[in-house]
Amino acid sequence: MDHGAMGGHDHGAMLADFLRRFWLCVALSVPIIGLSMMFQQLVGYHLVLPYGTPVVLVLATVIYGYGGWPFFSGTVGELRSRQPGMMSLVAIAITVAYGYSVVVLLGWLRGTDLLLELATLIDIMLLGHYLEMKSVAGASRALELLVQLLPAEAHQKQGNALNDVQVSALVVGDVVLVRPGERIPADGEVVAGSSAVNESMLTGESTPAPKQTGAKVIAGALNGTGALTVRVTHQGADSYLSKVVQLVAEAQQTKSKTQTLADRAAAWLTGLSLVAGLGTLAAWLWLGKGAAFAIERMVTVMVTACPHALGMAIPLVVAISTSISVRKGLLIRNRTAFEEARKITAMVFDKTGTLTEGTFGVTRVQVLAAGLDEAALLGTAAALEQQSQHPIAQGIAAEAKKRGLPLPAIQDFKSLTGKGVTATVNGKAVVVASPGYLKEQHITPPPAAVSNGAETVVFVLIDGKLAGYIALADRIRPDSQDAVQRLQQQGIKVYMATGDNQQVADAVAKTLGLDGVYAEVLPDQKVKIIKDLQAQGQFVAMTGDGVNDAPALAQANVGIAVGSGTDIAAETADIILVNSRPTDITNLVEFGKATYAKMRQNLFWATGYNVVAVPLAAGVLYPHFVLSPAMGAVLMSVSTVIVALNAQLLRRELK
Repeated sequence: MDHGAMGGHDHGAMLADFLRRFWLCVALSVPIIGLSMMFQQLVGYHLVLPYGTPVVLVLATVIYGYGGWPFFSGTVGELRSRQPGMMSLVAIAITVAYGYSVVVLLGWLRGTDLLLELATLIDIMLLGHYLEMKSVAGASRALELLVQLLPAEAHQKQGNALNDVQVSALVVGDVVLVRPGERIPADGEVVAGSSAVNESMLTGESTPAPKQTGAKVIAGALNGTGALTVRVTHQGADSYLSKVVQLVAEAQQTKSKTQTLADRAAAWLTGLSLVAGLGTLAAWLWLGKGAAFAIERMVTVMVTACPHALGMAIPLVVAISTSISVRKGLLIRNRTAFEEARKITAMVFDKTGTLTEGTFGVTRVQVLAAGLDEAALLGTAAALEQQSQHPIAQGIAAEAKKRGLPLPAIQDFKSLTGKGVTATVNGKAVVVASPGYLKEQHITPPPAAVSNGAETVVFVLIDGKLAGYIALADRIRPDSQDAVQRLQQQGIKVYMATGDNQQVADAVAKTLGLDGVYAEVLPDQKVKIIKDLQAQGQFVAMTGDGVNDAPALAQANVGIAVGSGTDIAAETADIILVNSRPTDITNLVEFGKATYAKMRQNLFWATGYNVVAVPLAAGVLYPHFVLSPAMGAVLMSVSTVIVALNAQLLRRELK
């Protein structure tokens, strides 16, 4: 159905309008049915009223005009877009039935009117469309709930004063108080207080997240038992909630290859329905049957063959899968990639923050240069690393803060993509870099720096000379093992690509039982890894942070960005995981398979129904069986309901 053809009404108003039209038409249909000779013979009574025929004609005219209006306006929309479809078929069918009946009742043509069929047909079509729209509205409910998460007012702090202002009036830098049990009004950073915040509706993470000074909070999340003072960092269209709503809306509106196939099938079916209807009319007239019978057969064929179920077979599954995905922390930017997740044969994981927790703790600090002590080395490295958001950098900065070390001033800070960071400290060029950088500079690290496979080591160079190194450890996530095993059970080979040294990578790979590992690789080298796997005939999915891994994400058949929950602007990723849990990636593959399977089931039913129903509508079993227009409408509506119910079963399968 082309909802856009009905004007700018919102979904709720359209639902109410269809229901209102349905009940009025049902009420007007009662006397038409009661005065119908066919119904009287079926039930076994005889009733003739004065002026009965004019009354029935007037009532049928109201039903035709008022009840048929949505189909007429929908036809105009379809013709304007040059895509005649279901609305056009229904409009033609009811117009033919009504016009023929008027001609018969006025005595201009001998035959039997079709007003009973007309009234019941419009009643059933209105009910069928109402049920369809209600299903789609229910499937899209998650998007509405997200919008409703944002509170209307916020408690803005101005000095010691507290003023209630509209959330829309907040700007970046404002400070607000969030009381226990209230929803957070804007994305921000906690500047005072501590609490546990429920972000489940936004991130899919069921456990409330502890929040203290410095922690990031998301607009719409529900505050726990503590009060929080929050400085606004994002507002309006830049907020996480707004981006989620935009992504969900785009995903629901984006057509995938499967949807395009369904649209083409529906367009072909519309054309075939018109041809079959006219062909049926011509065939029965040529066989010598009366005009009433031939027109009734034509109307029945056109109604029965409406590609109603086919038209909603895919959109309803899309709406449901998208709404479920967003609740599970999966944001879909590319629907085709989501559906093609079923084809994945190779999964390439980034290590840090995905397979591992990404929270590094310093285990060793080793000084190699004379005149330098451990505190000075760690403080210098922390001064550079505090400019970076990388987990290793944060681990070094956290250790320096824990020890209370003074950090020297730095100048000319630069990031060396995939290698480390550099800056000037006290007039000296300092580089904090990975093992790969040392290899590039032809510097040989001491054996002790690479002897422990469970550690990650970064090196500090001062004026080009190795001054020392810092070793850190990162723990494997508790659910990584489960995720890898589930993927391998589905026949997917699991690889890891990391910038860490070979020993660290091998230690993680051995623990998790990976099929392969690529260590000490730069972001641009990950592209080659993806290409090599694709050249081997693999359908490759790549997971990364969406920034440094952008080229690899773009090259992969399915690009998956993992993040902290507030960074969802990974433009090169097809799918964004709000949380960084490996099991979410496994869920993604399973969701993609279940969604595609449900689409295929719906397409099979929607097309298979027509193969059986259309010949019956044309009268191939006459005189043993004749399908009435009303019964054809019932069958068409039943097929639509079956498609809708089958799509709803996706909710159970994706729990």
